Amino acid sequence: MEGDCLRCTRYVMFIFNLFIFVGGSFLLGLGAWVLLDPPGFREVVTSNPLLFMCSYALLPLGAVFFLLGFLGCCGAIRENKCLLLVFLTLILFIFLAELAAAILAFLFREHLTREYFTQELKRHYQGHNDTDIFTFTWNAIMTIFDCCGVSGPEDFEQSLFRLLSPHKTVPEACCRRRGYHGDMEYINMEECVSGTAAFRHNEGCYSAMLDFLQTYIYTAGALAVVVLTTELFAMVSAMCLFRGMQ
Repeated sequence: MEGDCLRCTRYVMFIFNLFIFVGGSFLLGLGAWVLLDPPGFREVVTSNPLLFMCSYALLPLGAVFFLLGFLGCCGAIRENKCLLLVFLTLILFIFLAELAAAILAFLFREHLTREYFTQELKRHYQGHNDTDIFTFTWNAIMTIFDCCGVSGPEDFEQSLFRLLSPHKTVPEACCRRRGYHGDMEYINMEECVSGTAAFRHNEGCYSAMLDFLQTYIYTAGALAVVVLTTELFAMVSAMCLFRGMQ
């Protein structure tokens, strides 16, 4: 009976990780295809912020799933304790990292206010500077969500950006544009940066991102539950098989 249970656990874990391996391979291939920038792809993706963010997460996610699926399949079918131990360690590390991220988000939720982001934007945003990670991130956010500043364009008043670029009222990332990301055509960038409201985005990124998150909050919650359940199942299966091979 014990041998039958061990054999059943081994095949269940193999089939389960085979799906993960195939899914990881598909995501890896899709991520490589995205990096090649097929014609017209970015025009479709940048019309939806969710698609834009997910498209560039395909390659790392695919690599992680590919590795986990490979370790799980080989460890289960060959009854290799070393591979199973590596698989279990990786799953546990990912689970603990997700748990730590959730705890940190809960502990620092009071600091993630509109006033905090506005203060940080005034202090550190430099304008068109891709070497500064803070500036690069804000430029990406304002480009993806078609927004400007935290509450609006007025956030750039009395800021580091205005000190560095006194002839501009808002950065180029706030300007309205046509086309697609990476090859954008601004409607009238000169009028935009000089202060003409008709050629810039006037909605703040804080409100734009909240609206976006509220739209997909139930989907994100359901996905988080599925991922955590899958990770727990994988850890329990790996531990049972590992103990059975002792």
